[in-house]
Amino acid sequence: MIQKVLIANRGEIALRVIRTCHALGIKTVAVYSDEDRNSMHVRHADEAYHIGAAAPTSSYLNQENVMDALAASGADALHPGYGFLSENSDFVAKCESAKITFIGPTSESMALCGDKMRCKAAMEEAGVPTVPGSPDLVKDVSEALDIANQIGYPVLLKSVYGGGGRGIRLCANDSELQENFEAVTGESLAAFGKSAILVEKFLEKIRHIEFQLACDQHGHAAHIFERECSIQRRNQKLIEMSPSPVVDAKIRADIGELAVKAAVATGYTNLGTAEFLRLDDGQFYFIEINARLQVEHPVTELVSGMDLVKLQIDIANGEELPFSQSDITPNGCAIECRINAEDTFADFAPSTGHVSHVEIPAGPGVRCDTYLHSDCMVSPYYDSLMAKLCTWGRDQPESTRRMLAALEDFEIHGVETSIPLYKTILRSDEFARGELSTDFLKRYSMLDRLKNDIAKDTASRKDAALAAALFHSEHLRGLVHTDRVGVSRWRGRPGHQ
Repeated sequence: MIQKVLIANRGEIALRVIRTCHALGIKTVAVYSDEDRNSMHVRHADEAYHIGAAAPTSSYLNQENVMDALAASGADALHPGYGFLSENSDFVAKCESAKITFIGPTSESMALCGDKMRCKAAMEEAGVPTVPGSPDLVKDVSEALDIANQIGYPVLLKSVYGGGGRGIRLCANDSELQENFEAVTGESLAAFGKSAILVEKFLEKIRHIEFQLACDQHGHAAHIFERECSIQRRNQKLIEMSPSPVVDAKIRADIGELAVKAAVATGYTNLGTAEFLRLDDGQFYFIEINARLQVEHPVTELVSGMDLVKLQIDIANGEELPFSQSDITPNGCAIECRINAEDTFADFAPSTGHVSHVEIPAGPGVRCDTYLHSDCMVSPYYDSLMAKLCTWGRDQPESTRRMLAALEDFEIHGVETSIPLYKTILRSDEFARGELSTDFLKRYSMLDRLKNDIAKDTASRKDAALAAALFHSEHLRGLVHTDRVGVSRWRGRPGHQ
């Protein structure tokens, strides 16, 4: 059984894993860069090891440094979190060779999931519908142009080794495809150290819906419901929700069965996610398996009552799934807002620096996973995600109301955040009606609405300040008469002219 876990990550996900390990009586080991020397995950772990300079390539992506920390700490298991080395099959193979339990899939399964073309072929063989596109890797831009003209524009250029919205470009014509081919290749090389390109048909007005998978080492597999992840910017998720407004019990059973088929086709073990695109006509297309814990896993925890990190550890320990598909049903509705440090009106550019003050929301049905605290730093070296604010309610309206109240209570001083945008989105009629799509921000002019909301809020604050100043002035002049308990009646009292 696992005794000590090294968490090869940082920030809120490292803290998240540490907390579950401590609840299970498992010792924890943190790793940190120069930038993270005083971070919360370092303080909360039982041990901590320095692994390099601030740049990820020198620390969190440096496999040798992480392996050295493993050896020095005596940890018998490693949890990768998400991002960094979490989907690097070569790194998993190193853990396997060192007899370290990797809390995730095998290196072989991860390599298959990470290669989009091999994964797509496996899905087609298993009868899982996939997006129309190139039957194999494209050798050069000339072949990409031929395929794009065969299936019709618009198309997506995608790096086989991409992920998290990286290594993807939308192309509307031959000129854009030629221009973007080198960009996709370069981005993939920079992020993953290798590149291979495929072409896929771009499907318009689509939803991004994913299914949480759980597969043990004994041949048992199940899904833990779906997550609606359609509200995005630059192909990266902003708001997630479970259940999806367009998934009923029958669709959940049908598409969930396809998701489980996808996991079985790749020989998957542990937790992962099968991602689908849903067209307006209800057709689902498989796009990929994410071979790791997802950023948005808390919404599944809130509607299932499970601790998914504990489930990961139990599976890694060789235990069987503690439930079958028929045992579980979703309870209520959960929403997650990714609180990013970014400037919405500067094309979501990262906002970094010193955070002077933080107020974390709380209350019934409110959960916040974060590394933030007053007097901390948001680093320019890492992802802009600062916190994951989640709410649960008996239904979508209640969960939405709780989220809006929590967003109002969330104070972060020192950096720009995505909080104002989320307030505008969650107050919209389109969100309330569940009319979601991956182009939601553009389709419903959310940034223009946000500008209007900010203008109204500014005017309202000025009016309130003016009213308060006037009240205070008149109060001092003895012109206000009040019957509030504990406040004297000033009018007519001697000495208060």
